[in-house]
Amino acid sequence: MTKAMIIINPSSGKEKAKSLLPQAENLLGSLYDEVIICETKGEGDATRFGEDACRNHFEAVISMGGDGTVNETVNGLAEKEHQPDFGIIPLGTVNDFARAIGIPLDPEEALRLISFKKTVPADIGKVNERHFMNVLAVGAIAEATSNVSAVQKTKMGSLAYFIEGVKTLINKTPFTLTIEHEHGSWTGKTYLMLAAMTNSVGGFEKLAPNAEVDDGKMHIFIIKDISLPSILKILPKLMRGELKEHKHVEYIRSSFIAVTASEELIVNVDGDEGEPLPFQAKVLRKHLNFFVPDTKEISSKGEK
Repeated sequence: MTKAMIIINPSSGKEKAKSLLPQAENLLGSLYDEVIICETKGEGDATRFGEDACRNHFEAVISMGGDGTVNETVNGLAEKEHQPDFGIIPLGTVNDFARAIGIPLDPEEALRLISFKKTVPADIGKVNERHFMNVLAVGAIAEATSNVSAVQKTKMGSLAYFIEGVKTLINKTPFTLTIEHEHGSWTGKTYLMLAAMTNSVGGFEKLAPNAEVDDGKMHIFIIKDISLPSILKILPKLMRGELKEHKHVEYIRSSFIAVTASEELIVNVDGDEGEPLPFQAKVLRKHLNFFVPDTKEISSKGEK
């Protein structure tokens, strides 16, 4: 008997999750013998539901929500003996991982692709004992993301994060980081460190253009100057996918990092506040199987 679980955040996508649920239940009902609906009501619910799906040998888990719901679900599925295939119905503001792996941002299209049952393995990250999908951040960006309101995200999308980030960074002083990585170590003053797992961070799909969801690497950017002239030069390079080429940006590619700081700082994990430094992070390569579009189906539609 095959089983699928839908983990739904009812407040996501201006409550579009609820209106889409009957369609999701019908589709999965045609693919699996039993479909269980699990609705999140608070922090940690999606993680517990994911753990239940592993323990009870579900064949598939579908997350209907934003990046926060995806992150929680991944923490429930990671490093388990049995891991269901994982489907993402993007209903958040940014949906970074969906962008990176090629899942349509239209929720109905994302739902339909599950019927092909095509999956690919993708990396996830582990920072101390917590798992993540997209990015680790150290510096003022941690404050910036928490200051972005729901109204700002709705109106401006990913631009809201950049605006708040710039406003926060301008008023900050640099701190000293030491980053141990597979090629050696880096020590210096910085205003911001980003360790990206995918090419899309905060909705900017070219931040790390060479990043692949299964390359086994973190792509680390260290911003060493945030004066106004520097920011004005960094922004065009960010938009063109050339951030690592800026003279005030240090770029490192590594499967693991160990980070210590000269002062008390918090690492931001996939947009949420994480743990105090120091921390260690590593890539779990090709760790989970994700539902993705059937490229043959897309090609045949394009030929018609």
